[in-house]
Amino acid sequence: MLCTDNTPPFTPQLLLGTYAQGIFPMADGDGTIQWYDPDPRAIFPLDAIAPNARFRRFLRNSDLRCTLDLAFEEVIGHCATVHGESWIDQRIIATYTALHFMGHAQSVETWQGEQLVGGLYGVSLGGAFFGESMFSLVPNGSKAAFYHLVEHLKERGFSLFDTQFLNAHTASLGAIEVPRKEFSTMLAKALRSPSRS
Repeated sequence: MLCTDNTPPFTPQLLLGTYAQGIFPMADGDGTIQWYDPDPRAIFPLDAIAPNARFRRFLRNSDLRCTLDLAFEEVIGHCATVHGESWIDQRIIATYTALHFMGHAQSVETWQGEQLVGGLYGVSLGGAFFGESMFSLVPNGSKAAFYHLVEHLKERGFSLFDTQFLNAHTASLGAIEVPRKEFSTMLAKALRSPSRS
């Protein structure tokens, strides 16, 4: 954690500047925004991430389908509530939603029929994607969204997929840790190499 200073105002412009430096926010229980730049940093190595044959078979035989950017506000809303107490407060929801309308925050949605049953969201800058949170209301709902996102990032030439902290779930999906210095080098390179639209 870097600091708990609530100034300057928490705006989309502030977030664009902090993400470009590898710094991201979380709100604590009393609403204070905490800023983080962890060492080591967790990333998904895009060239090494792919669903295994069993999961591909599951997707083919399931009634799940994935979309991009069709329900950003619903996705971030579920991420804020599904897991119980959350670092995603109303200020974060409003500011990331504004980032979405500016083209710098994306969502992936998993649907079962017309029902939203999983998804994730994050921030994109140049060739870097910063994963923020995911949720699932059915088995594999968030996992389907994750692999849909990975394919999307690969197709568009992204070189960095940040997942901030390593935990059991991200590790199971293939996340690894790198030193902060190495992450900073990767980020600088990704920011110089914009993704393809």
